[in-house]
Amino acid sequence: MTQKVLVLGGQGRIGSQVTADVLAHTPASVTQTGRRRRGSDQPRCDFLPLDLADHATVTAAIAAHDLVIHCAGPFKYRDRHVLETCIAEGVNYLDVADNPGYVKAALALCPQAEAAGVTAIVSTGVFPGISNSMVRQGIEQLDHAETIQLDYGVAGSGGAGVTVMRTTFLELQHPFPAWIQGQWQTVKPYSQRQVVTFPPPYGRCGVYWFNTVEAMTLAESFPVATVVTKFGSLPDFYNHLTWLMAHGLPKAWLQQPAIVEFLAQVSYGMTQVTDPISGVGIAMQVHIQGTQGQQPVDYQATFLHDDTAVAAGMGTGGIVQGLLAGNLSKPGVWPVEQSVSTDWFEATLTERGLAVQTAITPRTDVSVPQ
Repeated sequence: MTQKVLVLGGQGRIGSQVTADVLAHTPASVTQTGRRRRGSDQPRCDFLPLDLADHATVTAAIAAHDLVIHCAGPFKYRDRHVLETCIAEGVNYLDVADNPGYVKAALALCPQAEAAGVTAIVSTGVFPGISNSMVRQGIEQLDHAETIQLDYGVAGSGGAGVTVMRTTFLELQHPFPAWIQGQWQTVKPYSQRQVVTFPPPYGRCGVYWFNTVEAMTLAESFPVATVVTKFGSLPDFYNHLTWLMAHGLPKAWLQQPAIVEFLAQVSYGMTQVTDPISGVGIAMQVHIQGTQGQQPVDYQATFLHDDTAVAAGMGTGGIVQGLLAGNLSKPGVWPVEQSVSTDWFEATLTERGLAVQTAITPRTDVSVPQ
């Protein structure tokens, strides 16, 4: 029988790209949910009007499918009801969660999912998602890893919707923990600017500390001393505006939903003007300091795509393929780097015409990235 996939928030920018990848690379049928139908009908794709607050209807929808993909953010405002229901109904689960608090709560359900035989993988997509697998890919090429730094540059809106803008401003509200030199330390969001150089067409980009899921899970997945995650926007003036929001506004303002919504809508409107010039692509670089044998080395991996939202759909879609085929069965709740093998990651990238460029060079500087 045809497997059935439920995509919550399936008509949003990320959800629609996940849907497109699932339809392109699997024989499954897809049910997209939302408050109202948008767009035209697609083969093997149905629409189900659904409010996540209607728990009875959500439960019935989950029970009627083989896999649930949760794309209905912002995840800062989501509880674990969808994941708990999947566990209760014996249905595998994925999400694109980008909020560390939500992910921490979801990972705590690992024993229940394992007992139910449910494989749940959190924070799939591009970053987090592809970025996590890039780190695992690099760690496996080294005998020992000491530090990890991930730098992200996103052009304009990244092809995503206003929900991503909301998430950005929500993450500017509070200092957050970062794993630095073997201990958790508090870091201010959008601080300690660095200028990194990505391959063309992106070039130089300012990046700043940003609270990401990877910063939490990678520190727990691998025995490293430091994990740094920094994010920046292109063109660079968006970085200066975001810095001003993080450090120039009273913190109480960013904790008011109405102000966050206003800032998100204004920012999204600005990107609609600049996107035709800047593009909506993504550049990611992973730097790992470690050793091969007795030789200190620098490992670098680079990923580029001209549409961030499309790349996120592909990152999730590759994992969907593995779950539906039974290749990624691992009961419990896991981050991507603990559940997706490097072989599978590389195979799904190749199938989608994607690539990670890697290089390992000898190192004499043993300083820890800040």
